[in-house]
Amino acid sequence: MADHCPQNDASCSNFNAVVWLAVFVALGAHAHGDTVRVPADHPTIQAAIDDASAGDTVLVSPGTYRERIQIKAGVVVRSEGDEAHGELGLKRAEATIIDGGGVSGTRAGVLMKEGSILDGFTVTNVGVYDDESWNHHHATQGNQQAHEHIGAPGTPGIGITGVTCQVRNNVVHHIGYTGIAIQGVEGKTCQPLITNNVCYRNMGGGIGCMNKSAALISGNICFQNFYAGIGHDNASPTVLNNDCYENIRAGIGISEGSCPVVRGNTCHNNRRAGIGVRTGAETRPMIEDNDCFENFMAGIGAEEEVSPIIRSNRCYKNKLAGIGIRTHATATITSNICYENVKTGIGQESGAVTTLTGNQCHNNGESGIGFAACSAGRSILSRNTVVDNGKVAVGIHSGWTVTMSDNRLSRTGGLPPIVMVFAGANATLTDNVITGGGVAGVRVAGTVRLVHNELVGTSLRKTGPPNFAVWALPGADITMTDNTARSWRHALHATEATVRVSQNRIERFHGAAIVVRNAPAAVSIVGNTAVSANPDDRVVLLTKSSGTLSDNTIVPSEANTSTAR
Repeated sequence: MADHCPQNDASCSNFNAVVWLAVFVALGAHAHGDTVRVPADHPTIQAAIDDASAGDTVLVSPGTYRERIQIKAGVVVRSEGDEAHGELGLKRAEATIIDGGGVSGTRAGVLMKEGSILDGFTVTNVGVYDDESWNHHHATQGNQQAHEHIGAPGTPGIGITGVTCQVRNNVVHHIGYTGIAIQGVEGKTCQPLITNNVCYRNMGGGIGCMNKSAALISGNICFQNFYAGIGHDNASPTVLNNDCYENIRAGIGISEGSCPVVRGNTCHNNRRAGIGVRTGAETRPMIEDNDCFENFMAGIGAEEEVSPIIRSNRCYKNKLAGIGIRTHATATITSNICYENVKTGIGQESGAVTTLTGNQCHNNGESGIGFAACSAGRSILSRNTVVDNGKVAVGIHSGWTVTMSDNRLSRTGGLPPIVMVFAGANATLTDNVITGGGVAGVRVAGTVRLVHNELVGTSLRKTGPPNFAVWALPGADITMTDNTARSWRHALHATEATVRVSQNRIERFHGAAIVVRNAPAAVSIVGNTAVSANPDDRVVLLTKSSGTLSDNTIVPSEANTSTAR
């Protein structure tokens, strides 16, 4: 949106740093005011706040305070004690409890005002926590939850509406709505600081940033919340170094036109994605340098036409994909490491549009980079390294148009092909290095154009299962130009496929460099060079096929008499 910081502007981070520094200075400028003590001076926290002025501190002794409070502008409300850690948060926060009384009242447990600070409390029992509903939706991974805005009206544990303030070192749990809710106000710029809080078992998100609000959300722990650990609805905060786990939906959820910067977070064991992005092309987050692991769906997931930048993240051991893009999302995916995910390193489906650059995908259960069947999807892959995945390095199903350049694709063992292009898919491969064994370097049932690639087999097999640099299946359409194929039984084996092969160099093969059987149309095999020391070897073997064969040459080479042959 027009009023959001451009996600690809390098100056944005510097601007944010200056803004937050100014916020911290302003919020820290509470000159040495008076201290009002609870219960020594007043029996309730609210009474002490009412007696305080801007710059004063309300210092609260340990105990349970059954009230809801509204902090005055410029007043600090702090629990008594030091910074010693307890079971979840600070000991003083765990010992100093604001109990909102359940269903009684419609105000937030704590309502923040301009320049106020809330430091070191447990805020709980605001609204109704529904344990039965929580358990049901946890068991169903949130699939039966209402698909609604997190910005829907509700009563939060801590409420922030259109003010710059600090909420720090608090424990917020068992709230009937969002734990800490941040709302923007039209025409007003506010940057609250939300830091070092623990938010769990709330019936909304742990922390929710909504309605064009901005905030710095840093160093919080959010777990077992009904929706996301940290949720965004049409908001653009900076979300740094939080730990979000075991939430019913995403660890961090981004939707409804939100454009946050999400950096340095750890999202794990969430029932859906570690970081989930959805709802509309105006949702354009920057997701950078996060660790997303052991989530029940993707490490990072994007859907519903969103446009994220996803870069330099580590996504591993997730139940589905490391990164998953679907339902017409447009994603730029750069320099991520995706490994040991159950299905795929980076998976795309249902009409997504993606650009993948400089990613590393290794040791995933099925594919390093996968494209599930769809009606129309597009992807550009460049400079990715895809190594030792369980089945294929890259699998492209029907409906996809994929351009691959300058990638490194390999597998040391196994029989599946390294690249598989299914019927109904269209792929162009240029300047890639494809290395390994299996039945083929590239197995083709769709349309493939290969230009200036290097296909290197690791164990030439004269007999047994196929061992072809390129294996064209019936119905395939294959063009090979200026490639090098080495240590495969055949550089091309095509059956009932349309074939155009020119200017390729084939080394260390068995019998015939190029084999074409039962071609449905005239073939064109021109200007190819095969290197062999065996006088019985040939460049081309045609069976029940015809077309143009010219300028194909066998070049003698003693170097081709290796034991592999």
